[in-house]
Order: sequence, then structure tokens, then C-alpha cells
Amino acid sequence: MNTPYYLLEEELLRRNLSLISRVAEESGAEIILAFKAFALWKTFHVFREYISHTTASSPYEARLAFEEFGSLAHTYSPAYTEQDMPEIMRCSGHITFNSLSQYERFGKMVSEYDGHPISCGIRVNPEYSEIETALYDPCAPGSRFGVLASQLPDTLPAGIEGFHCHCHCESDALALEHTLEHLEAKFGKWLPQIKWLNLGGGHLMTRAGYDTAHLINIIKGLRQRYPWLKIILEPGSAFAWQTGSLVSSVVDIVENKGIRTAILDVSFTCHMPDCLEMPYQPVVRGAESLPFDSDVSGKENVYRFGGNSCLSGDFMGYWAFEKPLQIGQQVIFEDMIHYTTVKTTMFNGIHHPSLVMQHLDGSQEVLRQYKYEDYRDRMD
Repeated sequence: MNTPYYLLEEELLRRNLSLISRVAEESGAEIILAFKAFALWKTFHVFREYISHTTASSPYEARLAFEEFGSLAHTYSPAYTEQDMPEIMRCSGHITFNSLSQYERFGKMVSEYDGHPISCGIRVNPEYSEIETALYDPCAPGSRFGVLASQLPDTLPAGIEGFHCHCHCESDALALEHTLEHLEAKFGKWLPQIKWLNLGGGHLMTRAGYDTAHLINIIKGLRQRYPWLKIILEPGSAFAWQTGSLVSSVVDIVENKGIRTAILDVSFTCHMPDCLEMPYQPVVRGAESLPFDSDVSGKENVYRFGGNSCLSGDFMGYWAFEKPLQIGQQVIFEDMIHYTTVKTTMFNGIHHPSLVMQHLDGSQEVLRQYKYEDYRDRMD
């Protein structure tokens, strides 16, 4: 198999799905897949053994839910347009609006579409979050996401049946517990007026050390306090967490002022954008990650990795290896299935890594390989 490619391991995916399914069953909540973190539709036959619904944020994602996953989407977008709404309604069973003005504009046309009912909700902002990286904090002051408690009328607009609240990112169960304290304090008086509460994503229940028992008890307690509410969680990363890698190869090794850079056939900008956005340094199999500000002058077998795009900042480092890297040697970035497979671009004409699934019997199936036509067609 030529590099680069993402390698999704079915055994690891099923491990996560089994845990998520157990949490849903024991807590009484519905847990659905967020496409913004994972949307590899050729694996949906596996997901459907464990979950029934997905969440979407665009007409394309809603269509993927309806046509490929086989169920109506739970759809939320910061803003809908008139041209979006027919496709959104055709493919959705739940539609959440980001603002009261959006609901006023589109709510009356949404109650039903072509025979299937549509439940409308509003996103609320509890003005609380434990997310440390500002780029990912939807509840920061001035956020464009959600309605504040001070902006809601005492009686919700007719037709609003649910609240959507999202303020986590790779968070633990304690963060949800604290969030609910703020959510109930600010929005508790409206909860008797709704039928469902969507607690969004960021619940990283498949991470090692996550207290799933506490999560289950939190949700049980919430359902005991508000027995009429259907509780929904829509994590993204949790489904594909630690399920596979990005396999690349060393193309060249260059040196400048004592810094050795291994140029790879992948790109941080094109294939691993979160590494630069957050930033964070991914784990590389067989290597030790060194701090960003390390003095590597004169150190043996220490490399910065450079992408193969023309962006000057398309690099990251440093990693230490036991032996010198060789041209043609594989470099494997761990845990690169969630978000990376949906965020890749074709910047600079760099083609996407292929998508490969390793089955339980060890065989590998190529799910998608990219060609020039994929780049060309995106430029239309």
C-alpha cells in the first residue's frame, strides 16, 4: 500500500462503539454520531449495529445521514439559508436553530416535511465552559453560538420542543456535571416547556481513564429530575478515538542551522490541520515527542517533520528516534482518524491520503483513493 493513507482498525472502532452503546443503554440517553468529527460513510454499516442516528450541520451532512446512514438527521447550523432549508428538511427529523431570529424566519415552514415530522429546537448558551483552547470554546464572551438566558422570553415561541447545548471539547464527566449546574441555574425555568435536551459533543467517554460510571450516574440523575426530557449526546471524537493512524513516508531529509527536517509525503496544513490550529504535537509510533522549545542542536536522531506543501509554516517538531531516519522509512502518526479525515483539504494540489480499513481478520480494504479528478472537481 503506497503512502500516505489513514488506517482505520475495525476492532478498535467496535471497541469504542460497544462502550458508547453500553453507556447509552445504562444511562437512558441517546448517543448519536457527529459527522463533523467522523463521516466515513463506507463504515456506516458497522455503526448501525450500535447506534440509530447522527448529527449534521450542513445540507451535505444531512443528506449523508438520510441517504447513507439511513435515518433522519439531528441538524444544527449557526445559520440556515433559504436555499438550504428544503434539503435540510427533507433529510432531518430534528432541526436546531442558533438564534430566535433564525427560528422566526424558518420555524413555521419546518414542522413537517413530506410526511415526516420535524422537531424544532433552539441552541442555548450557558455562558460556561471548561475548554482551555480559545479556538474551540463556543461559550467565550461574545460567542456567536446560542441564545443567552437573558434573551429568551418567559414562554418559549410556539413550536420549540428542545434545547441544544454544546460547551465541551474532549472533556471528562466532571465537566458535564459542572455544565449542568450552570445550565439548570440559567435555563431551568424553561425545561418544563420542552421535550428533549441535546447536550452536544465533546464527551470523550472512550478515552482511557474517563469515568463512564460517573457519566451514567449524571445522566440518570438528570433524567430523574426531568423525567419528561429525552437526553441526547452527540460526541464526535469519542467514536473514532484511538481507532487508527496516518501512515506516511520520509521523502527527504534536509538540515539548516543544526535542525534536521524529515520531509514527509503528508502535510500538517492539508492533512492534520488541528496540529497547527490548537496547536498540539501528535504521537509518532516509535518516537519520543520533545517540547516545542527544545534545543536540538547537536542532538542525534532528532527531527522536525516538514509537510510537502509550499507553506513555510507546514512543519512541526521535534521527535527523537533510536536510530537515524532513512528516506523511504514509514512515519506513523497515531490517533489520526477523528477530525483529520473530515478536515483535510487539497491545498497546493496535495492529494488526500487514501482511506483504508483493517478488518477483524487482518485484511485491509481500500475504502477510497484520491485522484487528480478529485482535486480538479473541487476547483469548479
